[in-house]
Amino acid sequence: MHDETPLLKSLDVRRRALGLSYELLSKRCGVSRPTVQRILSGRHSAASFTNIVAIAESMGLSLSLASEVTPPKLKREQAELKAKRLVALVQGTSGLEGQAVEKEAIVLMIEKTTHELLVGSNRRLWSEE
Repeated sequence: MHDETPLLKSLDVRRRALGLSYELLSKRCGVSRPTVQRILSGRHSAASFTNIVAIAESMGLSLSLASEVTPPKLKREQAELKAKRLVALVQGTSGLEGQAVEKEAIVLMIEKTTHELLVGSNRRLWSEE
């Protein structure tokens, strides 16, 4: 299976731009040539972070984690998703789906559940239960 991630593709593009063979890159980063080749071709699904960092740094790159969303926003998104699932579950199991439940009532239940999840424990917020 060829599962090339954008990161690994970028590393291989960089290797080619530098004119580095897998062998030369391997010597520069201290990772075996077969491993470098598997990682950069996307055929190494269990590549270690250490090896990826070594390869990147040997080509003058640094890896950093950039936040795409703030923690409060991500927590709110999680709470809203979970609240919608919980309300749908309650609605389905209590027979409310056959009854005409006002859309506003459902929205209020979701808002209330979202708030309860946000002020409650992190375990409850992030669990799949």
